[in-house]
Amino acid sequence: MADSGLKAIFLAQRPMLLRLLTARLGGRDEAEDALQDLWLRIDQTSDQPIAQPAAFLYRMASNLATDRRIAAGRRGARDGGWLDVQPGAEEMPDPERASIARGQWREVEGAIADMPERMATALRMFRLEERPQRDIAEHLGISVSGVEKLLQRAYRKIHDRLAASGEALGDARRLEDERGAES
Repeated sequence: MADSGLKAIFLAQRPMLLRLLTARLGGRDEAEDALQDLWLRIDQTSDQPIAQPAAFLYRMASNLATDRRIAAGRRGARDGGWLDVQPGAEEMPDPERASIARGQWREVEGAIADMPERMATALRMFRLEERPQRDIAEHLGISVSGVEKLLQRAYRKIHDRLAASGEALGDARRLEDERGAES
């Protein structure tokens, strides 16, 4: 059967094909889209004769519906997987937490700036450059245990600086809370 004959049978069978696709895909809009795809595929078929053109169209429609269901399932799984790894609203920093983090970062930078040069260098090489302690020891001309001691002292300085600023921040919050209670 020629291509134009297949199109004529498609047009004659369109209401039944639409019902089939609506039942398989679950919605008229999706079925209409599938019918449009079916029409385009008919354009791409060769001019070879087809013994049972109506059965051929129904098989094409059925296969198209199956392909669309599989694609929708994969799309849903992909989108669901993507949503699962996205941070929730509760994980996003609020302005107060972001401000506190910036303040703490300034304190850490200040603590590093106040450290002796070798201590700051060891800390930067270990934490920022992610170099092994053995490489740091060779670079500074000291033993690995010397690097460990430098890092321990560096961490202590940062901890003490953050603790001191945290106490000051806690005092400021207590004052704000007391002022809010008086109002």
